[in-house]
Amino acid sequence: MMRSLFSGVSGLKVHQTKMDVIGNNISNVNTIGFKASTVTFTDVFYQTTQSASGPNAATGTTGRNAMQIGLGSNVAAITTSINTTGASQRTDNPFDVMIEGDGFFIVNYGGTNYFTKAGSFGIDASGTLCTAVGASVMGWQVDPNDPTKTIADTVSPLKIMSPENMYAKPEATTAAYISGNIDSKDSQIAPNGSGKMVNLSFYDSMGYSYKADIRVKQSATEGTNVYTVELVDIKDEYGKSIFVVEEMDSAGNITYDASGITRVNFGDAQYTATVNTTTGEVTLTATEDILLTFNGSTGSFVGVGDSNSNDKSISLEIIADAGGANPFRPIDIDFSSITMYSNSGKSTLEANKGSLQGIGAGKQVGNLTGISIDASGKIYGKYDNGDSKLLGQIVVATFSNPAGLEAIGNSMFAATQNSGDFDGIGQDPTQGGGSLTTGVLEMSNVDLSAQFTDMITTQRGFQANSRIITTSDSLLEELINLKR
Repeated sequence: MMRSLFSGVSGLKVHQTKMDVIGNNISNVNTIGFKASTVTFTDVFYQTTQSASGPNAATGTTGRNAMQIGLGSNVAAITTSINTTGASQRTDNPFDVMIEGDGFFIVNYGGTNYFTKAGSFGIDASGTLCTAVGASVMGWQVDPNDPTKTIADTVSPLKIMSPENMYAKPEATTAAYISGNIDSKDSQIAPNGSGKMVNLSFYDSMGYSYKADIRVKQSATEGTNVYTVELVDIKDEYGKSIFVVEEMDSAGNITYDASGITRVNFGDAQYTATVNTTTGEVTLTATEDILLTFNGSTGSFVGVGDSNSNDKSISLEIIADAGGANPFRPIDIDFSSITMYSNSGKSTLEANKGSLQGIGAGKQVGNLTGISIDASGKIYGKYDNGDSKLLGQIVVATFSNPAGLEAIGNSMFAATQNSGDFDGIGQDPTQGGGSLTTGVLEMSNVDLSAQFTDMITTQRGFQANSRIITTSDSLLEELINLKR
């Protein structure tokens, strides 16, 4: 049989393989994170009909080249264009992430780690960050000793919306300040007036909200530049005094009794609560008056106490019964920003949580309202109490020969002996100048113009090889016809 028949057959096979690859590339032109492949051909075994010979001076003959007949072609390699980045598609979805660099997302599917460029993520029922096909996204967990950092350790699933991450812990208020102006001509703050009421809101360590009613009045004995500040009551978020508990008997009658909170320290004054068991009215009795002193010449605040005092704040300390848990923390109330200027006979005082430097305001319990991912892959939870908490970090894997990765489908790759090993830890996406971009996806890197051109040349190559077979067949037919 003619060798050209078998060469033509091998040519048909390799061009069919190339067409298969081109078809796969084009079919995945819109697949997220897809990497196009190219086919490389090589020639195969040659039959040598005459070996090469060198020149011979004795016989006067020259050297001759070897005479070889090739036996067709073969597929040398199918190479994935792994390092060519696909186009960016904006989605504005916070869980869509694109890698800027050579890294791969690490995902776990069926207990095995794989690698992907497809960053279209979501959340499953257990709060785990996952891919569309159900693979868990792997990363680093938060350091229990420093909640602002992650631990670069063996990667594990990122359970960013687990039950413990759905809430942010509350914080008790430890600082507050009173701001505004006192007009000495204000009849409300005169010694015989009702006094200027200030409502100070604060939180305990459980996140419950309270209001302390504080009254400021001009001192009846110390002059027009000195004012008394006293605690009137402390109420919970339902407007009920914390010093009273309601009790109902079997007949449905309501009586009142003192709660477990019976004493409050307000600066140097100690307040004792007395409860009317019939009406529930609370009366706070102080051991002494707390004074606020101003400079009569400039209107500036001098201090708490007499004119020689340099204290600018008062500590509010709520004391529960001994042996019981006390969720309250001492609150340092700063009066230094109050002034005593003329203001048309009106005083304007208000209380603010937190210090003048903006710390110690406390927080209520926070509910998770949003998720964000920064360029380094760190995932932050946003809470409705203004808190922001680190929930984990997406990390990437890099390989010395990423083209050696084995595609297993679902936009995932597996490490091979020729790609290099994954160390199980990964690296920060910003290492080596890379980064992550959220709200963007990396699309397929298939170049349609190149694929259509390859399709044309592949088709022509296939046709040419088919002509080899038909022409060889015609030659064989002529040979058989010699017998006629």
